[in-house]
Amino acid sequence: MSGLPVIAERLRDAVIRLAGRRRYGLAVLAGAVAVLALPPVHFVAALLPAFIVLVWLIDGGPEHATRRRTLISAGLAGWCFGLGYFVAGLYWISFSFLVDARTFAWMIPFAVTGLAALLGIYFALAAVLTRLWAPAGPLRVLGFAGFWVGAEWVRGWALTGFPWNLIGTAWTFSDSMIQAAAFGGTYLLSLLTVAAASFPALLGDRNAPLRGRWVWSGAPLVLLAVVWGAGALRLASANTDTVENVRLRLVQPNIAQRDKWRPELLGRHLATLRTLSRRPASDAAPTHVIWPETAVPFFLDGDRQGIAALARAAPAGGALISGALRTSAGPGSAAGRRRLWNSLAVVTADERIAGIYDKHHLVPFGEYVPLRSVFRIDKITAGRTGFSPGPGQRSIGLPGGPAFSPLICYEAIFPGRVVNAAADRPGWLLNLTNDAWFGASSGPYQHFASTRLRAVEEGLPLVRVANTGISGVVDPYGRIVVRSKLNQAVALDSRLPDALSPTFYAAWGNWVPLSLVLIVLAAAGIRRFEK
Repeated sequence: MSGLPVIAERLRDAVIRLAGRRRYGLAVLAGAVAVLALPPVHFVAALLPAFIVLVWLIDGGPEHATRRRTLISAGLAGWCFGLGYFVAGLYWISFSFLVDARTFAWMIPFAVTGLAALLGIYFALAAVLTRLWAPAGPLRVLGFAGFWVGAEWVRGWALTGFPWNLIGTAWTFSDSMIQAAAFGGTYLLSLLTVAAASFPALLGDRNAPLRGRWVWSGAPLVLLAVVWGAGALRLASANTDTVENVRLRLVQPNIAQRDKWRPELLGRHLATLRTLSRRPASDAAPTHVIWPETAVPFFLDGDRQGIAALARAAPAGGALISGALRTSAGPGSAAGRRRLWNSLAVVTADERIAGIYDKHHLVPFGEYVPLRSVFRIDKITAGRTGFSPGPGQRSIGLPGGPAFSPLICYEAIFPGRVVNAAADRPGWLLNLTNDAWFGASSGPYQHFASTRLRAVEEGLPLVRVANTGISGVVDPYGRIVVRSKLNQAVALDSRLPDALSPTFYAAWGNWVPLSLVLIVLAAAGIRRFEK
């Protein structure tokens, strides 16, 4: 067993001595390798070499360098790791620019690398703070895990937030592992994962006792095994009841994005949605039919004929729930200027709109252009008018069923921000999306995986309906009840699982993982204060 530490020592020495393009090229490669742990590949073991290399790069730097140069070197290593991580993990963004390739294709290299470069700043800060705050050895690795998760949390809200591909989502292939999210959310999973993948870097630390190296390297892996076991025990006694007299039909029409708004095809799209909605059920007839984001090919406001057409797809006593565009003059708007909302509507069989929700967390450059006077470009979605944000998260009552919390598109990827805590607790989460923008890529798989974690965190079942992508029903333990395939036109029938009592995370949110992060950082900084 002593051979492995010797090999690790030699590899660590080689990595620490790297300089220039070799050093930062290795950091980019390590970041790209880490993406293999994410959906849909889920090769979690890839995190070991990726994070071991990053920890060694943070430990290293120019020989006989000043403190300032050492910190810059660590920051550049973290930034390059982030560049590789986000280019490889978010490459699918480029597919959206190809929908109208003549107008937007030229932006692909700037959009993908630019976004990755911006997001890489979070990893750079984590690396700099790790080198500045934590001394070499176990405390440095502990500090690194804390600063990494702190950076993930900041990424979730800074500049409107973008918590995509949090490291904790790597475990969504395992129902048992993700049960920890009910206690501490996805950020707790990230903290455990980064620690477990980073501590084996200590095997190469020749200044530490051999026995200590083995203990520090193995203890976090044992902790992951304990987390898995606790999750398996929770699932062994899991509730499998369903809501009485509620049967859902999820309609995924699989309409290509380039065809979605072609005027001559709008009637055909509506006919496809109706046909899938009316297919005979294998069991009992559906009580609620659900269409995806922006499924309705007309504006809802004042279109009585259109609403009547939708009502014919709504089961008696239940409802049709659909994504739709809504436009209105709006209070306070300039004369003649109309506002636009990306909305969800509940339509009953008696031609009544029983509920409306307007998306409030908009996608920059997709639904609006921030600082448009500076960028002087249009959003990449159809039309020149940007969307207006809705008033915020809320629950919507449902005829014939429990109230739900609506989430449109990427509103479902934000931990702790999918339910209005001030309102009555809903019975389920509903995510409508249009992943047709991203084609046959890893994007829809990553999106679905992230939304599953919201179900575990809140103890609420999740229903997800995509235009094309992955639609499905997830129980409050994160287990998949039914799901579609990518790029499949299908109608899925399912019962609605019962909600659980509020989880620890639902009650306390991110206070648990963030408190643990603060404890970790305090422990890592003890020696700094002793000096």
